[in-house]
Amino acid sequence: MNGVWFGVKLSIMGTSQMPDTAVTQDVVVNGGADVASSPVVGDSIFGYFWNAGFLIKLVMLALLASSIWSWSVIIAKYLRLRRLKADADYFEETFWSGTPLENLYEDLKGAVFDPISNVFCSAMAEWENFAGNHKKEGSAATKTLERRIDRAMQIAIRREVDDLEKGMAFLSSLGTNGVIIGLFGTVIGIFNGFKVIALQQSASLATVGPVISEALVTTAMGIFVAIPAALAYNQLSDSIGKYVSRLETFAEEFKAIISRQFDEQ
Repeated sequence: MNGVWFGVKLSIMGTSQMPDTAVTQDVVVNGGADVASSPVVGDSIFGYFWNAGFLIKLVMLALLASSIWSWSVIIAKYLRLRRLKADADYFEETFWSGTPLENLYEDLKGAVFDPISNVFCSAMAEWENFAGNHKKEGSAATKTLERRIDRAMQIAIRREVDDLEKGMAFLSSLGTNGVIIGLFGTVIGIFNGFKVIALQQSASLATVGPVISEALVTTAMGIFVAIPAALAYNQLSDSIGKYVSRLETFAEEFKAIISRQFDEQ
């Protein structure tokens, strides 16, 4: 009899505890009664975006747009620098092959050409415009022409450098401030998390976890955007610096050729 009563008691006790276990499982799975009624945050970046607040969405969109723009600048600069290097190799090979400077200038004049050809044509234009009238006026006129040729080449180099550096300031700013923009979104998300704690009067992880995770995604996006921009800026700056040095070296060599031409006359 006692054994039967003990078995009935255990059965009743197990039945009475089942709702509590079910409620506990429901809290673990759904994150509480209030959180269960909210949209479930997806594991993808799109899920976090659609369930984020307005300001966090704005930060994410700004980072996404900045990333797209930075990659367009990076790819365009890389392709252009590779093409300019090939054009410079071809021009210097032609220039040092013994082709008369006047013939080379006539071939390039008025055409769409690369920066090193532009520097050459700027110098030759000054030579043609000035030398024909002043080459017999003595050394003073020759020195004036040399200064004008040098100034024309320097102006052409500066113009080409300004064109090559377009977009580089944006890459530098994004590489420096991208993480800060992401942290701004994280601060907003944490602030929203405190608002959720105040409204639900609960500081459990199930309550604030979804909000904090949305906030941390903006920091991850900021890092993902900033690192490629910073690395690309350093690499492209080095490539541009080498190309500009190549232009300046050619200008010095061409100026020496011009000086020898006048000395021989």
